[in-house]
Amino acid sequence: MEVILAEHAGFCFGVKKAVDTVYEQVEHNDNKIYTYGPIIHNEEVVKDLESKGVEVVNSPEELSNVSDDGTIVIRAHGIPRETEEKIKNRGISYVDATCPFVKRIHKIVDEESRKGRTIIITGNAKHPEVEGIVSWADGPVYVIESLEDAEKFTLPVETELTLVSQTTFNYKKFKDVVEIFNSKGYNINIVNTICNATQERQTEAEKIAAEADAMIVIGGTTSSNTRKLYEICAAKCKHTYFVQTVDDLPKDFPEGIYKVGITAGASTPKNIIEEVQTYVRTGTDI
Repeated sequence: MEVILAEHAGFCFGVKKAVDTVYEQVEHNDNKIYTYGPIIHNEEVVKDLESKGVEVVNSPEELSNVSDDGTIVIRAHGIPRETEEKIKNRGISYVDATCPFVKRIHKIVDEESRKGRTIIITGNAKHPEVEGIVSWADGPVYVIESLEDAEKFTLPVETELTLVSQTTFNYKKFKDVVEIFNSKGYNINIVNTICNATQERQTEAEKIAAEADAMIVIGGTTSSNTRKLYEICAAKCKHTYFVQTVDDLPKDFPEGIYKVGITAGASTPKNIIEEVQTYVRTGTDI
């Protein structure tokens, strides 16, 4: 069986930076270590950190459970501005591991909304990254999740808009949303804030899926970028599988599967990718 492994698979720059930050804190900081939210959307990584004593703080209310000598590492997706202020006001020691590309969006939204522009964000409104981005708008802000949302969107045509995106949003869908807004005649400032790694990953995955008899997408079940990879691959390859670890792989592929493509979300550790690749090639775990 031929196996094609995507070149752009696994940890992106921002995720690697965040994960490395937590492990460094565990090794070199004598304080109790916490992360605000799961450091990344990968259950296996979170489990490993928990085994090393790292606790997850899931809400502003849970900040009261942080010990006075504790240190919080802010997750790669970032947190709302109000939450960061609460951490500062409580005097809790913290390390900001927010992805630099996400921080850039915070800055853009902050500056553009201060100019009086209405902010439009393409993304998942319930995703922590988007929740954080929304918090940096001082004025009106809207989240567009689908082309239908974009079609239904209406404000006075003279309204000045700035459009940004969740870093992991589907790039083709983003372009379609931009086209819809342009067709409405708005005075709109478009800033493509989808990170390059996401665009490369999605383009490569689509190409491999179009050639493969079966496609395996590896990532956490709560990972937005992995879910988008799965949707892209499933549209091109009938036999597309979303797995978190090697244990989730089918015991047997359907007949006629001779070429298998493998890609992975930005929060998938290298060792899990290698385990899946080895199993598909040999039928045995590492």
